[in-house]
Amino acid sequence: MESRSVLLADAAATQDLGRQLAQQWLALPQGERPILLLQGDLGAGKTCLTQGLAAGLGIDEPITSPTFALAQHYTGRAGALVHLDLYRLDHPAAADELFAQEEEEALALNALMAVEWAERLSFVPEGAWTVGLELLDPEEPAAGRRAWHH
Repeated sequence: MESRSVLLADAAATQDLGRQLAQQWLALPQGERPILLLQGDLGAGKTCLTQGLAAGLGIDEPITSPTFALAQHYTGRAGALVHLDLYRLDHPAAADELFAQEEEEALALNALMAVEWAERLSFVPEGAWTVGLELLDPEEPAAGRRAWHH
């Protein structure tokens, strides 16, 4: 995936980027589908982007941040999603362990794996796509956000 940066005016644009990424992911052969590492401050739009990923996979159920559950699994018409949130895991070893368990599950399901707070991991998974989100004005979330990915 080539690196690029885009401005996202609102939540709908952020979800649309997620749908586009899901379509790119689905177009790849099964053995070459990467994990998505989502980075950004609280409120930057990681869960909103994941809602778009889910829509792109044909998942109809509501997508919420799995901050307390740590991981959620969804199945849609076009594919499955494993949504992981490492925010509450302060120790890299704990984040790495949960990641390994969920990665195994994602592979078994042939699911897109989206990892919020991926910077909690002690490593960067090989071949992963990294998507970063940042608010243009942290004091005014409605001002939009910038997304970058590679």
